[in-house]
Amino acid sequence: MRRLLRKPARPAPRSRTPNPASLLPLIWLASPALPIGGFSYSEGLEAAVDAGHVRDEASASAWVGHQLHVSLARADLPVLARALPAWRRHDWARLAELDAWVRQTRETAEMRLQTEQMGRSLIEWLKTVQPEALANQHAPATLQAPTYPVAFGLALALHTPAITPVRDSLLAFAFGWAENMVQAAIKAVPLGQAAGQRMLARLMADIPAVVDTALTLRDSERQSFCPMLAILSAQHETQYSRLFRS
Repeated sequence: MRRLLRKPARPAPRSRTPNPASLLPLIWLASPALPIGGFSYSEGLEAAVDAGHVRDEASASAWVGHQLHVSLARADLPVLARALPAWRRHDWARLAELDAWVRQTRETAEMRLQTEQMGRSLIEWLKTVQPEALANQHAPATLQAPTYPVAFGLALALHTPAITPVRDSLLAFAFGWAENMVQAAIKAVPLGQAAGQRMLARLMADIPAVVDTALTLRDSERQSFCPMLAILSAQHETQYSRLFRS
């Protein structure tokens, strides 16, 4: 009789154990409690509610989900993916290029003021928690007050170990954005906390693939073109009754 040869068992996939030295700073940076003003913006959502485009949990979830895929995935996340390694190697020219792109592609005054204000506030936060590391960067004057995604790259470079994967950093950024948008929907629609948690669960399911896409985009593929969002943001600047900052 021929002996049946069994194939050796395939080893189980080894999961990467999170490093607390990397994980805890990422959680801190992703927190909506970070005092940079993210909670005070709705990024067009409040105007969408006023216009009747968003009126309940389903429409709010669809709106924010589209914004994740069409706006964040093609603009801020790819910028952050390039800004973080640029801060680590002190590539001032690259950082200035990324910062200029963010300013130039904000389609309304409201959007530009948001990214500039949150960037400044994040730098002020770094002055409190990482003053020596920030001073040792010796960044040129043109990068003393960068836009938010570029400033977030600096916060990651100073606040997390160099071994922290860029992908994990983008996941933290995207989750922080998602949580702020869900809180904006809860206030503006308005929605209950349970509805907000269901929205956040849907966004969390999409975020990993969105981050993976952002990591593959070349500079020539990066874009910030969301006409409806821009129109609503412009309308929000003069909206009569507002909960959120303009």
